[in-house]
Amino acid sequence: MEVRAMRLSCEYKTDELPVANKMMFVSLIKEALKRVNMEYYEKLYQFEGNSNKQIKSFSFAVLLKDFDMQGEIFNIRDRIILNITTPDYEFGINVYNGLLNLQSFKYKDYSLNKLRITLVKEKFASEQQVVFKTMSPICMRNKEKGFIGPKDDLYVETLNYIANKNLEVHRGFGLKEPLQFEELSMKKVVVKEEISGFKESTSKNTFYVNAYSGTFKLTGDIEDLNFIYQSGIGFRRSQGFGMLEIV
Repeated sequence: MEVRAMRLSCEYKTDELPVANKMMFVSLIKEALKRVNMEYYEKLYQFEGNSNKQIKSFSFAVLLKDFDMQGEIFNIRDRIILNITTPDYEFGINVYNGLLNLQSFKYKDYSLNKLRITLVKEKFASEQQVVFKTMSPICMRNKEKGFIGPKDDLYVETLNYIANKNLEVHRGFGLKEPLQFEELSMKKVVVKEEISGFKESTSKNTFYVNAYSGTFKLTGDIEDLNFIYQSGIGFRRSQGFGMLEIV
């Protein structure tokens, strides 16, 4: 089967959303996959009865329209838009059909009501140098240092490492040539999350991710750059980090 990338814009109506909401949208994506293809869902998320830690070739970003924040809650006056991107057509068509079939979704005390699910026309990199803008912040981490930012000496090395791993999983081989990274305008964003596994192992309710949003320039092989645009960049992409737009 020809591998085709997909990009979705999924609009929902809701009155409230938790500030720590990334796991809510992970749950929505999982539920969509279960609705249409349980076998595919289990292949992607389960392994020998446990959670599958395999790299997943997608990322997402959530946009809130007309909102304010009160404590740990966003009050939404308009709507929210879930953007999803993937280079994997099998994942894309399954999540697209699943989201079409979900008229509403409940997560804890919150509800999403579907307005529309739209296929978005993709852009393409045509040169070896591309300026990207983040749609969701980039998470980059190192075993010794933990989360790192663009000014860290290991940032470019780590970016190349994870991009290479992502490509190996997706197409069987890694980067065709090393990526060169140039920060243009990026700022630190601290993302708060509630993750059950973290709570069980540390007894803490929340987990904080130091990530970075803004614009940057990547130089590399054109096919590699298009994959990065389609899959996102960095760590935790399938948890709502690292989705990109071509400027």
